[in-house]
Amino acid sequence: MLATAIVCYLLGTMALGAWSSRRVKTSGDFMLAGRQLPLFLSASALFATWFGSETIFGASSEYLKHGLLGVMEDPFGGALCLMLFGLFFVKPIYAMQARTLGDVYQKLFGKRVALYASIFMIPAYFGFIAAQLVAFGLILEAVSGLTMASGIVISAAVVLFYTFLGGMWAISITDFVQTIVIVVGLIWLAVTLSQEAGGISTILEQAPASSFNFFPPPAIGDWLEYLGAWAILGLGSIPSQDIYQRSMAAKSSNTAQKSLFLASGFYLTIGLLPLFIALSAKILYPDIYLENEQLLLPELVLQHSSVPLQIVFFGALLSAIMSTTSSSMLAPAALLTENIIKPIKKSVWKEQQLLWVLRTCLTAITIISVGLAFWKTNIYSLIGEASMLLLVSLLVPLTAGLYWKKASTTGANGSIFGGMVAYLLFYFEFVAMPFPHHLAALVVSMAAMIGGSLLFPRPKRNE
Repeated sequence: MLATAIVCYLLGTMALGAWSSRRVKTSGDFMLAGRQLPLFLSASALFATWFGSETIFGASSEYLKHGLLGVMEDPFGGALCLMLFGLFFVKPIYAMQARTLGDVYQKLFGKRVALYASIFMIPAYFGFIAAQLVAFGLILEAVSGLTMASGIVISAAVVLFYTFLGGMWAISITDFVQTIVIVVGLIWLAVTLSQEAGGISTILEQAPASSFNFFPPPAIGDWLEYLGAWAILGLGSIPSQDIYQRSMAAKSSNTAQKSLFLASGFYLTIGLLPLFIALSAKILYPDIYLENEQLLLPELVLQHSSVPLQIVFFGALLSAIMSTTSSSMLAPAALLTENIIKPIKKSVWKEQQLLWVLRTCLTAITIISVGLAFWKTNIYSLIGEASMLLLVSLLVPLTAGLYWKKASTTGANGSIFGGMVAYLLFYFEFVAMPFPHHLAALVVSMAAMIGGSLLFPRPKRNE
């Protein structure tokens, strides 16, 4: 019955995506839903941006190992990113009326920087997508007995189908439905487990005291690691096309800002539920042993819950995963089309041509991500590594371009390439670094922006 319910849910999602395709008339509709999303659709879409496999699978297993200090990246970093984007970035960027984040870099620093920024952004999404496909494969493997490989391929096909047809409209509408399923499923499971354990206080009392430590020991090295964990998603995802396209799809800048604030609060509160559920499972059923700890929650539900709860919970899991996957597929497709392929052709593109290119890029990116998912299956590391690429190369140019009048094209180029080269040198240990590599590379990116802009000033922002 559970497998049948999952199949029906997937078919229903695909049907909803197909229905959404009626709203797609232009490439702007496909990429940004025509900038028509009301508050409830915009907020649910932003909430679903990263609320996927990392939050439910990865973060819950990390929490059991390391407590709250192990999950600063997500959900806390994710909530921070949404809040910071709403406070400092959404209004000045929305006013530019750009189609992609690459276009924002073009307005700030010119076409060449836009090209570099887009090229640097696109590879980061392969890790995001692959992580979700791995999680989807884990679910299908646990529920139906399919192999991981089969689950990955099926999940990619389902999400590609409705995103291919409806673009951002399909993502936004399905996200709204999926958000409701996520909230209902997680709350239902959390309440059920707390009742079995004798109440929330009973569970919290039995948990190790160290699992609630929010701040690290007072050592410089520990604090640098702590701040580095916050920065991965909290700062690293600010210069990302997926948060850009979801916030820019709102019908106004005020709606976009309110949506970001709502999504931030929602992300943090709902994001804590998987941690509580994992803790409850460990206390109530300590005999559950799994070689892959990422499967703790699915196995708990399968072994110790009723069929209705199983259906709702796995519906919530699939909802979270599909919502994140769809936006992560569309983001690099939009960048590749708008900022890399489109400039090659000097003549004016017809809308049908752009839509064809967008959908072709979407398909190609999905295929590459499937290959990556086969290669690496740790969800938490896939997400973290993807976010760090954006942090060390693109955050500083975007922030400086918006808020520092002296920011120049040379400074932006130096910041992008300097930060990335430094990160690779530190990551592969060509240069020894006693604190987090991404923080060191971020400092290099900042220094390159300042030095390049002061040494090679540019009178005008636009080329």
